[in-house]
Amino acid sequence: MSDSRPDDADFDVHALRVVKAIADEGSITAAGVALGYSQPAVSQLLKRLELRLGVPLVERIGRSVRLTEAGRVLARHAPAVTTALDAAAEELAELRGLRAGRVRLVGFPSASPTIVPRLLADLAARHPGVSLTYVEAEPPEAVEAVREDRADIALTFSYPGDRDDPHGSSAHGLSVSTVGSDDLVAVVPAGHPAAGGDVIDVAALAEESWIAGCPRCRGHLLELCGRAGFVPRIAFETDNVVAVEGFVAQGIGVATLPRLAVDSFPQLPGIAIVPLPAGERRTLHVVTAHGADRVPSVRTTLAALARVLGDPELAASRN
Repeated sequence: MSDSRPDDADFDVHALRVVKAIADEGSITAAGVALGYSQPAVSQLLKRLELRLGVPLVERIGRSVRLTEAGRVLARHAPAVTTALDAAAEELAELRGLRAGRVRLVGFPSASPTIVPRLLADLAARHPGVSLTYVEAEPPEAVEAVREDRADIALTFSYPGDRDDPHGSSAHGLSVSTVGSDDLVAVVPAGHPAAGGDVIDVAALAEESWIAGCPRCRGHLLELCGRAGFVPRIAFETDNVVAVEGFVAQGIGVATLPRLAVDSFPQLPGIAIVPLPAGERRTLHVVTAHGADRVPSVRTTLAALARVLGDPELAASRN
């Protein structure tokens, strides 16, 4: 075996990604599938790195394998290392005049039909060499995707008084920036006494049945109503925004929704949308690894996202 030591080892970025993938996927075969490598290629990369480091990275347990302590150390540091190497590679490419790169974005559901299409159009018009992939996820899962190097940028949100803020301890060690806000509205039947008002006091809905949404949105509903002095009587729960409006249109209950969700499809007849006070707006964030904005394609995508969120047409739909 080589006399190499960790302080002079040549850390191959592909091998580091393999170690991280084994930690995530639980096997060499699954790691290869996740990375698009063959099993022999994964084994060869592992063997080469073990020779450079002078320590085993995996050990066999029956028919399966698991990372050794050394392997777990590398897996823990791999996201920071690969982000830095990606940044260096893309900065060098930029110096050579190349304007290309791949960015992995993950975002919350109501961003999918509103923010993301505009972002893709902006990048296609201004930076056609930047390729964007997109996966939908709620904020806690989106933050975790960045931490585990499965995404470069997470577009997330938080509510006022959020007791389960994904940008607290779960985002420790990551970069979190505020990029905008999204109004919250009450959805009531068209004939409701509150319909047509400029702003609604949620306390006026204390006796209504409620349609609740995703766990995070339901948590905010409980917080919102609690501050108004009552516990909402939740009749139905659904993450389907169209279903929420359908229930309200039939007089089954009332609901609160983010403006982006309401604007994601034509409003159903039989409902009225009434803004909640400005203090109830949810805050929009982007989450990245520290230093990720040094990667030209990531920096370009963040700039495009800022343009999209500042677009008057989109801003009008959110206010």
